[in-house]
Amino acid sequence: MSLSPAFLDELRMRTSLSTLIGRTVKVQKAGREYKACCPFHNEKTPSFTINDEKGFYHCFGCGAHGDAIRWMTDQRGLPFMEAVKELAAAAGMDVPAPDPRAAKRAEQAKGLHDVMAAAQALFEAQLGGIEGAEARDYLVRRGVSEATRRAFGFGFSADSKGKLKGALSEFGDPMLIEAGLLIDPDGERDSYDRFRGRLMLPIRDIRGRVIAFGGRILGTGEPKYLNSPDTPLFDKGRTLYNIDRASPASRQSGRVIVVEGYMDVIALAQAGFGEAVAPLGTALTEHQIERLWKMVDVPILCFDGDAAGQKAAMRAATRALPLLRPGMSLAFATLPAGKDPDDLVRAEGSAAMEAVLASAESLVDRLWTHEQNAVPLDTPEQRAALKQRLSAITDTIAHPDVRAHYVQVFRQRYDALFFARTTSGGPRGARGSGSRPGWQKDRRGNWKAPLPPAGSEARAIGVSGMEQRLLRAVLASLLRHPDQIAVHRELLAALHIGDPLLNALTRAMITASFSQETVETDGLLTILGQGEVYNMAKGMLRADTFTFTSHRTKADSGRVQRDLEEAMRVMAQGPELEAALAEATRRAREDLNEESFAEQQRVHRMKLDHDQRLAELAQSEDII
Repeated sequence: MSLSPAFLDELRMRTSLSTLIGRTVKVQKAGREYKACCPFHNEKTPSFTINDEKGFYHCFGCGAHGDAIRWMTDQRGLPFMEAVKELAAAAGMDVPAPDPRAAKRAEQAKGLHDVMAAAQALFEAQLGGIEGAEARDYLVRRGVSEATRRAFGFGFSADSKGKLKGALSEFGDPMLIEAGLLIDPDGERDSYDRFRGRLMLPIRDIRGRVIAFGGRILGTGEPKYLNSPDTPLFDKGRTLYNIDRASPASRQSGRVIVVEGYMDVIALAQAGFGEAVAPLGTALTEHQIERLWKMVDVPILCFDGDAAGQKAAMRAATRALPLLRPGMSLAFATLPAGKDPDDLVRAEGSAAMEAVLASAESLVDRLWTHEQNAVPLDTPEQRAALKQRLSAITDTIAHPDVRAHYVQVFRQRYDALFFARTTSGGPRGARGSGSRPGWQKDRRGNWKAPLPPAGSEARAIGVSGMEQRLLRAVLASLLRHPDQIAVHRELLAALHIGDPLLNALTRAMITASFSQETVETDGLLTILGQGEVYNMAKGMLRADTFTFTSHRTKADSGRVQRDLEEAMRVMAQGPELEAALAEATRRAREDLNEESFAEQQRVHRMKLDHDQRLAELAQSEDII
């Protein structure tokens, strides 16, 4: 049944979440919210909060989060529609009549689920029978315990082209073909079993229902592993193996481990790592990454240490870049060369695996290391190519804040790698204390260049020069595109503007964006009245005014937003960098040593980079 978002929103609004949860959990009023001991993990101090106004619960201990429907499915274990029906009855709402087409799809899916359940039962029975002796021996050799075998639903498919077809004949060939259990040779001959002579593993959805199978061949032959094809139930690019068991386990451990294959997952689960999942024969996809982020903020990718494993890790890193947002990233744990998770835990135990996970590196570290080691960096051209590759990486990051931080980190590391100042010896040609004016020795006798000047305090933005030109361009652009004011309101409010008229115009824009749902250019001018600020704003709307948004052609709103955000961030960084440079210079003059000198030079380089970017932005006549 397909339910509209409007119906579900109304259902959530009519449901008192604290009352619903309070039926099975003791809740206490805490200001405007309620608190309780989390029902999803053991705790003595309440970290589980319920917000009736916003309609969600959240545990700060294990990360459990959801609304009334999620509570019914996760805590009560009800199927989605059963949860909706129960909540609707309590709220006095009628569940909409099903769409005939949606009902047909649901009925078809129900039939396919029945087929898959019957196939799973057959495979399990065959593993326990005479034909399954070789498969059972294989599991013993792999160290798979009886408890693990039952938990993961191991089975066996007989080496026959018609065993499953005959056993499940009641469902009919078309349904068995649609479920991916039979291969249809396009009328050339009869359909036949897809899985033959293989150790079978069920692939389950988040609710624990079998939606596909994976089979490992026991004898010789190819492929070694065979998965079900995509079906109405199964999309391998959206499914993660063991998601049904790893999802609740991740709330206990606070992490998710992504490994390369089924047996890695099973070996880790048997060693106590129940939060492991694996993609299904493909590189990690964008949909799978998003699914992982619903479980934890930073999943750990733990691929083999060989070239293939590290290549897969980098593919995942690259695919994640456009999706990154604040708090959401990936971490990378590398296994010892020649070992997979099964090898490691069997040889050295779970403590060795914990050590590997504890040493996981961040996404930014992995990207930097990979690019730095990709090719030699001996010549200026090779070093410039590294900078170009790093720039290509940051360009693919969609979120502006995340992108800005990656740019900053890469720039600092690049400068430290190639432009770090020598801290020993003296400047070329320096023979004595008076050989070059301004040079001096530190406490260790090393020569230091003179410290560059720095203002005694941070200047305000918009007093004169390039900063005022850039600020005027930003305000002119916002006058032409007033819908952008609310988008950048926080950055605007943080600017310290020295010019009183420009400051008054900025504050008027911010105030208008709070008081009106839709801000228009004419409305802004009306608010400003007829004084000096009004005259200045009218002047900014002239056709010859320098802005960040072209008035001659229709500008792309996304590009407008990005350019305005960069300009405001550059302006805001100016006073901050000046203050930091003044402080670093003061410390270096008071106690000149290698550390204080290096810090002063580092901030000085950042200030130079900032000034260069400020000049570039202020001199551009038409950004878009």
